[in-house]
Amino acid sequence: MHVKVQEERFEFGREAEAFAAGCAGAGAVVTFTGVVRDADAGGLVAMEIEHYPGMTQKALEKITADAMARWSLADALVIHRHGRLEPGEQIMMVATAARHRVAAFEAAEFLMDYLKSRAPFWKKEILENGSASWVEAKEIDEEALTRW
Repeated sequence: MHVKVQEERFEFGREAEAFAAGCAGAGAVVTFTGVVRDADAGGLVAMEIEHYPGMTQKALEKITADAMARWSLADALVIHRHGRLEPGEQIMMVATAARHRVAAFEAAEFLMDYLKSRAPFWKKEILENGSASWVEAKEIDEEALTRW
């Protein structure tokens, strides 16, 4: 199990390849990468992501360990960036490995739902017009957790 909370960019291909290489015996490896998008407001210049390092690391390690146990994963990887990110930049990555694809997919979705709605990150959108606002939780993201 690997959890990384970092400011620097990561190389998806390198991370995915290294993860898969360490998953001997797994029949399925699932990966997902989230990208900063300008979906709602229009004119997004950047997103600033803040967190409390010790608290965030522990929270992500706990939920990843929960996923490992619940789906009997061979391994799991969570990477989440913080700092100033521009549209198109990778914000996070989840990778799961299991004996069977259903477990790998479900565990990955569980982790993604958690990261989207409950992980202790605070996001501020910076727009072209100079305004900035904190991103509020969306009901749809909270509802996604109810299936778990």
